[in-house]
Amino acid sequence: MRKLFSLLDDTLKHGRDAVLVGIIASSGSTPRGAGAYMLVTESGRIYGTVGGGAVEYRSEQMAAEVLKEKRSRLEFFCLTKNEVLDLGMVCGGDVHVYFHYISATDSLLPPLTEQIDSLFTRNERSWLISDITPGTDTALSVFGEKSGLAGHPVPDEVIEQLGNHDGPVTVGGHTFYCETLVQSGKVYIFGGGHVAQALVPALAAVGFHCIVLEDRKEFCDEKLFPGVKETRLIDNEHVLDYVHIEDSDYAIIMTRGHSFDQGIQAQVLKTPARYIGVIGSRKKTAKVFANLRELGFTDEDLSRITTPIGLDIGAETPAEIAVSIAAQLIAVRAGRI
Repeated sequence: MRKLFSLLDDTLKHGRDAVLVGIIASSGSTPRGAGAYMLVTESGRIYGTVGGGAVEYRSEQMAAEVLKEKRSRLEFFCLTKNEVLDLGMVCGGDVHVYFHYISATDSLLPPLTEQIDSLFTRNERSWLISDITPGTDTALSVFGEKSGLAGHPVPDEVIEQLGNHDGPVTVGGHTFYCETLVQSGKVYIFGGGHVAQALVPALAAVGFHCIVLEDRKEFCDEKLFPGVKETRLIDNEHVLDYVHIEDSDYAIIMTRGHSFDQGIQAQVLKTPARYIGVIGSRKKTAKVFANLRELGFTDEDLSRITTPIGLDIGAETPAEIAVSIAAQLIAVRAGRI
């Protein structure tokens, strides 16, 4: 999405109109997630996808019509069996596609695209809001949890419902489609070994903001972690001097030794971290937990720790373990765990 809006910003600066095409619902129910968008100009599709196949082909044609008509519209596709397979859908074949006509003369859009880029940089929880009321011009807005609203005005009643779910909200006779733009929460990875080196690119690919913390300088090289936002050289005995872990953040502990892991667990348990995951066997866990109890931590405290970390998929190699951890964090982020 960041790249898409960067290209939109460039398009508008060159005085060209565009159409933002997005799937807002499939199979008549669940909205598609972030990324189910494509950007179309007079040159055709320049970025993104709405699934490929027949829907994408027809959507590109319709986007060209929208550019000529200069008016947004909602289209409903009832797909054949083969078209359903093209989209990778497993049930039903109903797809709702919205065509946002975006005028280069809309003075409220440059501040919006600038705000979006800033929201991604700060990893600030935020939502994209579109007025998709039939017969009205599309109004795009973005709302950041800390930075507030940019773009077109949005009723307070809509803002108050952000975070409940992605999808349409109707207020005052207008329908607003609200979708999470940036998920908040940083992933603090303590330890920069082989698993961390496989894990960071896996997490970055699905939108997690990763920070690696190591007490060994040679493992703080950002080149080891494609997609990492930052690496920090730390003292394992005083990790909270280097991080401020909030209730939306994730802590993953995979240092080079049990004693280091235990010490970091004791410190991270004093934070409101949303998720604390520790690599290691059940035998190691039992010993570490016994030691933590001696330090005064309760069973309730220890229940916050997920160990062994990751989903149980039989992972053995660093790459496989990274996949299992990434899958677990996706489930946590989605509220499935």
